[in-house]
Amino acid sequence: MKKLLVIHTGGTISMSQDESNKVVTNKDNPISNHQNIINQYADVTEITPFNVPSPHMNIAYVETLKQIINQSEDQDDYDGYVITHGTDTLEETAYLLDLTIDTSKPIVITGAMRSSNEIGADGLYNFLSAIRVAISDESLNMGVMVVFNDEIHTARNVTKTHTSNTNTFQSPNHGPLGVITKQSVQFHHKPFGHLVLTDINQSLNIPLVKAYMGMNSDVLAFYSKKQVDGIIIEALGQGNLPPTCLEGLNQCLNNNIPVILVSRSFNGIVGPIYAYEGGGATLEQKGVIFSNGLNGQKARLKLLIGLSNHLTKAQLKKYFEAQL
Repeated sequence: MKKLLVIHTGGTISMSQDESNKVVTNKDNPISNHQNIINQYADVTEITPFNVPSPHMNIAYVETLKQIINQSEDQDDYDGYVITHGTDTLEETAYLLDLTIDTSKPIVITGAMRSSNEIGADGLYNFLSAIRVAISDESLNMGVMVVFNDEIHTARNVTKTHTSNTNTFQSPNHGPLGVITKQSVQFHHKPFGHLVLTDINQSLNIPLVKAYMGMNSDVLAFYSKKQVDGIIIEALGQGNLPPTCLEGLNQCLNNNIPVILVSRSFNGIVGPIYAYEGGGATLEQKGVIFSNGLNGQKARLKLLIGLSNHLTKAQLKKYFEAQL
């Protein structure tokens, strides 16, 4: 029987609904009350290094998770890892761990959209599914995975798509990495390997800005004066910006602030296509870097890691353009 380390961090999967239909934090994790079922699958060790709602997660908490897993890897104590997590920032924790942990063993993150005592609660089912994925021999070298609603997703591609639906986690452009049936864990394909960079500088200031029709320069000019470490812009369409914001953009670039462009569109990839003022082709000439398919929140984390590990601008460009 394989040995797994389960790391509980909080979130809806560990909460209950009270008499007024509000979801509240529990002192004890209700998922842990099902040892008779859990122990059928694996030899599980459970720890709770912290217990926070998903909106309270930050880089420091993720660094703690990284340290726990790296220490366990050094001691070779476990065959895999399962992390329970709130759903609001789950994809960011998953991706940050994927960028910074180098292991062939499975790391599986799951959670719940309905608390433990609600009708149709999905926490226990998702948790058991995550355990099944973590003990599967096919899960080796798959990177960090997110398991929800009978589907397995890569940390890079998965995102939360609905505020309350139990099928909220999807991978636009790519689809799931695999599925979980009653009898088996089945993978459709393998993710690309990627460069692992281990350092995380929590003090870096990297804001995320969303473009809109008629966007002016004030926000970008403010960040230029503030000398932030980098900026992510969720641009229009394939990677275009209103000409009304270009003055602020130029100020940022002139101050050597890396600017990474993603699309605010749900599907597709940005590229230097349009040659009009504010179009992607002219933005690339200015030195803006185009991200290959990441959403804004994940591009922010990738820039954080790139800057934390002192990548040059040329290296950052290659880092973001790679199919990784």
